[in-house]
Amino acid sequence: MIEQCRNVDLQNYIDRMTQDEKIAQLLQLAAPFFEGANEGGQITGPMASLGITDEMVQGAGSVLGLAGAEEVIAVQKAHLAKNRHGIPLLVMADIVHGFKTIFPVPLAIGCSWDLELAEKSAEIAAREAAVSGVHVTFAPMVDLVRDPRWGRVMESTGEDPYLNSEFARAFVRGFQGQNLQGDKMRVAACVKHFAAYGLSEGGRDYNTVDLSERQLREYYLPAYKAALDEGCEMVMTSFNTVDGVPSTGNRKLMRELLREEWGFDGVIISDWGAVKELIPHGVAEDEAEAAYRAIQAGVDIEMMTSCYVHYLPRLIQEGLVEEKLVDEAVMRILELKMKLGLFDEPLRGADPKAEQEIVFCEEHRLASRELAAKSCVLLKNDGVLPLGKHQKIALIGPLASSGDILGPWSWSGSQEDAVRLDEAMRSYVGSSRLIVTQGCGLESSIEGQMERAVAAAREADVIVLALGEDSEWSGEAGCRSDIRLPQAQLDLISWLKPLGKPMVAVLFNGRPLDLHGVFGETNAVLEAWYPGSEGGAAVSDILFGEVNPSGKLTMSIPYSVGQIPVYYNHFNTGRPKDAPDAQVRYVSQYLDIPNEPLLPFGYGLSYTSFAYSGLTLSSETMTEKEPITVRVTVTNTGSCAGEEVVQLYVRDWSGDVVRPLKELKGWTKVFLQPGEKAEVAFTLCEKQLRYHHANLQYKSDTGRFTVFVGTNSRDAAGAEFRLEK
Repeated sequence: MIEQCRNVDLQNYIDRMTQDEKIAQLLQLAAPFFEGANEGGQITGPMASLGITDEMVQGAGSVLGLAGAEEVIAVQKAHLAKNRHGIPLLVMADIVHGFKTIFPVPLAIGCSWDLELAEKSAEIAAREAAVSGVHVTFAPMVDLVRDPRWGRVMESTGEDPYLNSEFARAFVRGFQGQNLQGDKMRVAACVKHFAAYGLSEGGRDYNTVDLSERQLREYYLPAYKAALDEGCEMVMTSFNTVDGVPSTGNRKLMRELLREEWGFDGVIISDWGAVKELIPHGVAEDEAEAAYRAIQAGVDIEMMTSCYVHYLPRLIQEGLVEEKLVDEAVMRILELKMKLGLFDEPLRGADPKAEQEIVFCEEHRLASRELAAKSCVLLKNDGVLPLGKHQKIALIGPLASSGDILGPWSWSGSQEDAVRLDEAMRSYVGSSRLIVTQGCGLESSIEGQMERAVAAAREADVIVLALGEDSEWSGEAGCRSDIRLPQAQLDLISWLKPLGKPMVAVLFNGRPLDLHGVFGETNAVLEAWYPGSEGGAAVSDILFGEVNPSGKLTMSIPYSVGQIPVYYNHFNTGRPKDAPDAQVRYVSQYLDIPNEPLLPFGYGLSYTSFAYSGLTLSSETMTEKEPITVRVTVTNTGSCAGEEVVQLYVRDWSGDVVRPLKELKGWTKVFLQPGEKAEVAFTLCEKQLRYHHANLQYKSDTGRFTVFVGTNSRDAAGAEFRLEK
């Protein structure tokens, strides 16, 4: 920690700036525009079409895409030498799940249900980013996700608004700490994508979103609000529409809800190119109208388009835009620079020497390994796992020796430095007991590969299959209509199945998959997601029983793509399939597949087993002033120590609008030795039963409720109570 920086007379800066200089502060450009950047001056293609002048670059307020302390220092010094007022640049980057030390993708981190480790991962990412010169990270991404076809589900922590909200808070705490101004090893957080981006139609990126305001407030806004309540400094607009208006030009969403209703006074930034994209969206005829719509909506920083710098001067001159809107935006940007201490220390934490010592250090890698192991979810185990070190193992599959396990948004990470599965398994059993062969590529096989895989498997006691997706198949623009594994990988399983050897499938992927051809054909399935820099080591720790898996799904795994969207907190309908008096045909159902997902929200196995008993409520009646205490006994009924995520759900049986069958209201983790039992207690209060009514009032209703406690959203015991006023 350093001594707090002085307060700067920011209004004095604004008073001395010309109109063009103020508008330039609203411009964010990529690294190649700036002197001192490694690719400085290489302005080609779409970037050249922006029409950016030297004067605009000299006055620009922020930069994204710089890589490392030396480059940041060179760019900042060159910029300060030319900026007439000596106003430093804000350096921003996508530090989503690690800087150089890559942690599991956020969807995997959510499956750890571990807020403390999530916060630690963000703190480590901030430390590495800050010492490398970054001031702001475009994270956390807190979009609620229910469609695994959408590539960006890997950036979210899942399908539940409460869980997403708690992780949003944890990530913001980790990135920003308690004293952003005084701690140079923290970075400002930018929550994204505001709002409801996770509802993109058809699971297709940049696509339309259409939902009621009540749904928006009930399910999609809570996690953003939680991040802001935790002090998140910035908000990024989403690419999608909300109620027919793209977020970047949505005055109702940005000015009325975010600024006026919620009181957010931080910086709003567009996503890459989103201001100009108001034109193809169809709400702006040209760049001038796009600039008008965005500034009126309250967008302070325009990322990588030039509508503001080219057209705001004319719009102000014509009286269509008040200059005070620009002044307010500039003030918010300067206030963030002051909070970060940049007026006193424009180079802030950038330190090439410290960068060498801190970035990707052993301590950080160990934290990544721990979180990766906590994030893996054991989906199936017919007694094959854990593996024995005496067994001869055939490791087969396209990802057996691959470093492509970091996942999207790991641009500073190195696949070469990633711990591969084969090398990690070799450290457990040695080379003599591990046979490694590819078997097939991700999407195809070449002559002889399958035969070599079968020959290797014949020599082994057990087969471990390393299967999954190329990281390019997930993340931004990584949307897929078919979320099964490619046929080549399914064929590999078919070739090996007749051998009758136990088979373990390890999956490296960024979304819940349709597991046809995998789940029923193998004896064990371990969902590793993209586990990060220490992924191979973490997976091996689980395979050999060094770590007992404890991860639980935070996004349902569909039975097939035809169910999507499929999620646990759905409505009942007027003709539910499982009603006691349900007809055979005329109910809400598919004729060819189950309604339920293959594996539900909250699901995950362990090498031990847990039994729940003695669910009791302190009272059968709750009031606004009198909460109830929910107690249950959890017993480790297996043969090894393990950690269980105990989950609390509630059902409201009658509301002003229809209510979900279950809603997550709390969870806790208990670690138990074999035979050990523990009483777990939750406090449930009236505030947790509130929801948005048809008139958007946020309140609870008196009446009947059921509280459920269990190992997942499907397998939980219930007890009833009534809420009375």
